[in-house]
Amino acid sequence: MIVGTAGHIDHGKTALVRALTGVDADRLAEEKTRGITIELGFAYADLGGGGITGFVDVPGHERFVHTMLAGAGGIDLALLVVAADDGVMPQTREHLAILDLLGVHRGIVGLSKADLADQARRTAVTAEIKALLDGTGLDGAPVIPVSTVTGEGIEALRAALAEAEAETTARAEDARFRLGVDRSFILKGAGTVVTGTVLTGRVAVGDTVMVSPRALTARVRAIHAQNQPVQVGVAGQRCALNLAGEGIGREAIQRGDMIVDPALHGPAERIDASLRVLGSEARPIGTWFPARLHSGAAEVGARIVPLADPLAPGTEGPVQLVLDQPIAAAVGDRYILRDVSARRTIGGGAFLDLRAPARRRRTPERLAQLEAAARPDPAEALQAMLAAPPHVVDLTAFLRDRALGPDEAKRVTEGVTVLESGAARVALSPLTHRGLVAGMLDALARFHEDSPEMQGLGRERLRLALTPRLPKEAFAAFVAERIAAGDIVAEGAFLRLPGHVVRLSEEDEALYARILPELSGEARFRPPRVRDMATEWDVPEADVRRVLRMAARQGRVDQIRNDHFFLRPTTAEMVRIIADVQAEAPDGWVTAAAFRDRLQNGRKVAIEILDFYDRQGVTLRRGDLRRINPHRADLFG
Repeated sequence: MIVGTAGHIDHGKTALVRALTGVDADRLAEEKTRGITIELGFAYADLGGGGITGFVDVPGHERFVHTMLAGAGGIDLALLVVAADDGVMPQTREHLAILDLLGVHRGIVGLSKADLADQARRTAVTAEIKALLDGTGLDGAPVIPVSTVTGEGIEALRAALAEAEAETTARAEDARFRLGVDRSFILKGAGTVVTGTVLTGRVAVGDTVMVSPRALTARVRAIHAQNQPVQVGVAGQRCALNLAGEGIGREAIQRGDMIVDPALHGPAERIDASLRVLGSEARPIGTWFPARLHSGAAEVGARIVPLADPLAPGTEGPVQLVLDQPIAAAVGDRYILRDVSARRTIGGGAFLDLRAPARRRRTPERLAQLEAAARPDPAEALQAMLAAPPHVVDLTAFLRDRALGPDEAKRVTEGVTVLESGAARVALSPLTHRGLVAGMLDALARFHEDSPEMQGLGRERLRLALTPRLPKEAFAAFVAERIAAGDIVAEGAFLRLPGHVVRLSEEDEALYARILPELSGEARFRPPRVRDMATEWDVPEADVRRVLRMAARQGRVDQIRNDHFFLRPTTAEMVRIIADVQAEAPDGWVTAAAFRDRLQNGRKVAIEILDFYDRQGVTLRRGDLRRINPHRADLFG
């Protein structure tokens, strides 16, 4: 269990940690000289339950709230400290508001300096504390009077913490690994060490990890978990990782970075989120409102864009957060917003989408997607997102941004249709998938009816015609799937239904009838070129070529070169001629010259014809020689 302290300056947080653990969490000389906590402090102890409890001691001064925030992320239980002589103070209220916004709903209140208050004062301050906690996540938390001077209540507090530790449930170890860095330093003889709380997953000595958002790859050389050397660190523990790798050094890793499974690296700088504005704000939050965003130990500048009306104090709604620089985060992470002068906390909430769009961010469809994404169970969230427009989810981003491990990913995608093309994966509901198949077949049928002379519909044009509109990679996977199923046929860049045959219009049939004699008879091996026929008849060359190409799709003719078309029977006859020449050749190989002589044609045209057969696989080639491929000899009938 990880316990985080909270409370006003000089209310005895560090002294209380020392009384519980025997460790002085103030490690800086300046802290000892000034008598106040400036940096995060850490201590560990067995409270009697057999496990090691970690304590994160945070500063209470208003100038160091940003440091308090760096330590508050990832704690299991809050130890809110309120001095009996002072009572509730400004930082008590702000720290409590922060804990509530971070979703910390387990806590104990230590009524410190109890030796300085009589019973009446204790009763009054306890009532004040309970009134303060009313309606927050710590509502009903026990209040235990303690004194580090007399020792009063220390054992009772230790027992309460041990009981809470026994009730602490293990975090998801089957998720992918994430550790939020709150310290980075060089240890003599070891090298670079980072510390932080393991938010999800597990890490082992020898693992390869990524420093995100900096995209530095590192190897884990050693691990300390809860201040003990171990081979494996797991979610819910405070860990120190000894890292090695190119570029890994003291300055390379900073507080706020994340050490993650390399599969999770995907920095975010435009995030859609829920936001609850504190009632203490003086005015509504409007578009482009400036703030400082705190996520884990990271702190960056941000602009707030409400996705509906401006958010009034005390209200909650969806917003887009546009960051000054990218951060490493996960969907569901809690965050805090403070004003740019760092004087007050504005509000906070949870991340809903790390890949937020810059345009069309306020449409009803987009808001419906965010409402679906807000569901805490990822399987329910995915189903809800697939049920809402556009009915397509980038599955790669969905699984990565929720840090889901393989087993959980399998559970989440059960019953979902997945289209996969390389690294890109998208998810559809079976209903949407069936609708896409029906839409594709209908679009092709209508196109064939309207344009019977056309070979088929272009892939991109078909993609744009379907609803929902798939990304290009996903559409390629969808097309491949339907081709394999026999629903459609691909011909180059075109797609058609299996039964579609190109039909010429009356005008085109008339032109083809005029062309046909030119390709027949004595001149069948030496047909005129397209441009020659067009010139002689004063017909646009493009029309002659278009009709011949449509006839080629119907199998009436074959296009040997761009300007040369032969009737299909002639193409088949020339295959037989090659076979005859091959039979007569001593070594069974045909030369271009021998083939030319048999056709009584030019050598260039003969080579063009042979090259055509090479491309079709009808002939096998050895240098300038050819022979019939017995497996493809009947390709042209």
